[in-house]
Amino acid sequence: MDTIAGFFSFITTPVSWVIVQFHSLYGAIFGPDTGWAWGLSIVSLVILIRICLIPLFVKQIKATRAMQTLQPEMKKIQERYKNDKQRQSEEMMKLYKETGTNPLSSCLPILAQSPFFFALYHVLNGIATGTTIGVIDDNLLASARKAHIFGAPLAAKFTDSADKVASLGATLTDVRVVTAIMIVLMSASQFYTQRQLMTKNVDMTVKTPFMQQQKMLMYVFPVMFAVFGINFPVGVLVYWLTTNVWTMGQQMYVIRQNPTPGSKAQAAHLERLLKHVTHAEKTRNRRERGIVKAIVAKGRDRNEFERKFINGLTKVNLAAQADGTVIKSVAGTLTEDEDGTQATGGTPKRQQPKRQSKSQRQHGTAQGAAKDESEAPEPMSLEKKDEAEDAKPEAKQTGGKPASGTPARSKAKSGQRKGPQRPKSPSKK
Repeated sequence: MDTIAGFFSFITTPVSWVIVQFHSLYGAIFGPDTGWAWGLSIVSLVILIRICLIPLFVKQIKATRAMQTLQPEMKKIQERYKNDKQRQSEEMMKLYKETGTNPLSSCLPILAQSPFFFALYHVLNGIATGTTIGVIDDNLLASARKAHIFGAPLAAKFTDSADKVASLGATLTDVRVVTAIMIVLMSASQFYTQRQLMTKNVDMTVKTPFMQQQKMLMYVFPVMFAVFGINFPVGVLVYWLTTNVWTMGQQMYVIRQNPTPGSKAQAAHLERLLKHVTHAEKTRNRRERGIVKAIVAKGRDRNEFERKFINGLTKVNLAAQADGTVIKSVAGTLTEDEDGTQATGGTPKRQQPKRQSKSQRQHGTAQGAAKDESEAPEPMSLEKKDEAEDAKPEAKQTGGKPASGTPARSKAKSGQRKGPQRPKSPSKK
């Protein structure tokens, strides 16, 4: 570790200068020899470094999402050239070049932060050994050796002996209790940061080896922090715990405001956006317009949560436009099904007939019978019957032909079918 810290010694002077400047500020408030002054100086150093690394963090988010998008293609290449490792590597590099992605981009914040971490370790190690380093002179060195954080000196370690801890003006019990609590908090914050990334901000529709690797790292990193943490000075533990908490908060903000498409975080984000847009009946700012514009531009390639967002707007007679704005629409606009096809949202559904009670059915039957009686033909009067009988002889006199305008009707005998009859066959004697 000393060799690596010595390699980054070129940055120890700037790091020590920043710590001294913050110490002069907090020392005027809490006192120059207090743990608050030196501890807050280290915390402020972390915040300053992480603010400078925000552009790299944005690149890390974009690189991670690009790698998640490429996982299906990478899996195809691995299966196609599983017996030719060289060709597999060439195809992988070709894929990275065509898509403009870099696997190392996700490690940029850690790589950029490493020099500051080792420089701070080198400065605190000099304080522990009583050696001046950078801009820290003898007066500042003596002040730093007096500083204690909850009873533990800044330069003390979990593995230090009782004599060494006593030389720093503390007890071994205080040092080990404080360092153990800080190591547990550091490992827990690292585990939670990785866990929220895997459970909320990963597209669950894509199952690739990359997800399995991330799950493995979720458990490996906290163990690594716990193992190496016992060899870190208290000041370095303060630094690493602060940067873990910063990373956790920064990632929570990114997941909430700009989640990965297809993840649970996107579902929650679009639900909140739908609630705000339907309440205001418009997109309120540029960020909301950008989200709506991106969803509209996807067309049939929208995922389940994006289609649900569009259908939610349709149900309240709102329509998303290509420029990201939302306007009112007429009833019956088109909604999207799960397969991306469109269906009319205003078409009424077929209604099932209402079930009637027994009394209603009986009442309806009685009304129907009365209606049938009212519609039945009236019985022929006697006068009309006599007229019909008087017309029969007249028809016989004319040769059996009916009068003009009167249809011919043949009256069949009882028990005899109408129409031509089949002749009876002669009986055999």
